[in-house]
Amino acid sequence: MPEEGPGSVPDRLAPVLRPVRAGNGFEEALEQILQVVRLGLVSGGERLPAERELAERLGISRVTLREVLRVLQDQGLVEARRGRYGGTFVLARADAGGEGELRRRVAGVDLEDVLRFREVLEVGAAGLCAAHGLTGAQAARLRAALAGTGEAPPAEYRRLDTMLHLTLAELCGSPALAAQYAAVRATLNALLDCIPLLVRNLEHSQRQHAALVEAVLDGDAEGAREITREHCAGTAALLRGFLA
Repeated sequence: MPEEGPGSVPDRLAPVLRPVRAGNGFEEALEQILQVVRLGLVSGGERLPAERELAERLGISRVTLREVLRVLQDQGLVEARRGRYGGTFVLARADAGGEGELRRRVAGVDLEDVLRFREVLEVGAAGLCAAHGLTGAQAARLRAALAGTGEAPPAEYRRLDTMLHLTLAELCGSPALAAQYAAVRATLNALLDCIPLLVRNLEHSQRQHAALVEAVLDGDAEGAREITREHCAGTAALLRGFLA
């Protein structure tokens, strides 16, 4: 790769682009490229670095990168052009309605505080459920909540996803934690409702849900906490990406 001097596109992107963690590759890659676009590091009409270079810098496959770029195209942020001078170009744009509403809602919210509190509550609830164990009836409730998210059509996914997480909070044995989680989840959902449902993210979330439920039912408290921590980080990456 030729050296890039100061002011070149790769040089400008250095503060933002970095290898993603393995667990949330799609979400974190999307977050970083959204930041590049939202911050104007690549301006309207300018081309993003080539797929090969972007994939290498992010530490993801080109298949995953193309899915990320497809989301950006669907959101009207970039366009793909073919031919000798083709590539992925950033589009000049007006503020989208969804993003404007998201910014309005988040204006009175300390997003980082909400995300941290959510993570603490969910990680704690998952660990407690696994450490203390569930009765047969409780395990059946948790499995049913997981099945609901697996079968949910896109329009119903967030509601049923919420029910799964609320069920875990309820089953941990702390009514106070469950009540606090319900409140923070309501705040989080108001923000999530303003960003698009991404098929790749839903599939990834569902795999994490299944692994989480399995860890809880196996009594693997540390595993349950780690999966939940990673799951929360994926959601946080998406919200930060759309808000950058």
